[in-house]
Amino acid sequence: MLSLSKHVLMMTAAALTAGTFSGTHRRTAMPTHPATPRFTRVDSFGIVAFAYLVALAVALWVWSLTSSWGPLWSVAAADVAATFVIFGFSIKLDNGSMYDPYWSVVPPLIALAWIAGAESTVSTTRQVVVTTLVFAWGIRLTYNWARGWPGLHHEDWRYLDLYSQAPKWLISLLGIHLFPTVIVLLGCLGLLPALSFGDNPWNWLDSVALLVTGGAILIETVADEQMRVFARNKRPGDIMTTGLWAWSRHPNYFGELSFWCGLFLFGLAAAPGFWWSLIGPLAIAAMFRFASIPMLDERSKQRRPGYAAYMAETNAIIPGRRRTGNP
Repeated sequence: MLSLSKHVLMMTAAALTAGTFSGTHRRTAMPTHPATPRFTRVDSFGIVAFAYLVALAVALWVWSLTSSWGPLWSVAAADVAATFVIFGFSIKLDNGSMYDPYWSVVPPLIALAWIAGAESTVSTTRQVVVTTLVFAWGIRLTYNWARGWPGLHHEDWRYLDLYSQAPKWLISLLGIHLFPTVIVLLGCLGLLPALSFGDNPWNWLDSVALLVTGGAILIETVADEQMRVFARNKRPGDIMTTGLWAWSRHPNYFGELSFWCGLFLFGLAAAPGFWWSLIGPLAIAAMFRFASIPMLDERSKQRRPGYAAYMAETNAIIPGRRRTGNP
């Protein structure tokens, strides 16, 4: 049972980090997917765009059918329906990377859905600020995926490794599609009170949340750009140890986790009774710390002779001065 749980966590981590963050962590030549026709990059983007439009249409239909379920469960039903649509395209094309942009595309749509059914007592200021931040995050992260994605002839190495552990369709359905959808929805829980029903006026905690969320987007942006510049000129075995990467082995993950913590703070400011939505950031933190980062670090240790020393000297996520000890 423990082994199964570990595999599920690793599959979820691979799905969530292989897409939107792949441009930042791409270290080696990207494998091609032999079973997929070699679509051009333009063709690939067209196919992905069509698939996501179909998924959106299905999601809107399910959302309207389940509106009586309440804002959380109707959005959850629509989210799962859209996930199954993308899964269908993934199976047809024999490529799990169809799901890659889902992480950054869906939260802005969830925000709009919850605003659409919002109560009149919800702070308009909070709605505008939170929605703007979520869209800024989603657009930036989707762009980061798009400019680094070569097309449907590519499938992330983490997916390919995981396919050997169970039937491929099951790995794809549970690990690459459904479980990541659940994790993202948990991360979005803070949006529900902030945008839909929380009746507290804008307060000091909202200001803290604004600083955390805005700062998180800035950190992710800087970390991604620093790694992109480094990747252009790096030689085999080189390790990125400058800029934000001198203080954290994965500063983009720190920014990402901070973003979800910021959304939680907005929800807490709107409705303190919704404190339990902290489960979202905690789930994402656990995934990064115990699955995503170990996978990436282990691969880097195998390919970079000095990476073990870098691990011993540099914090995994939270930036801090270099220290000696366990990674």
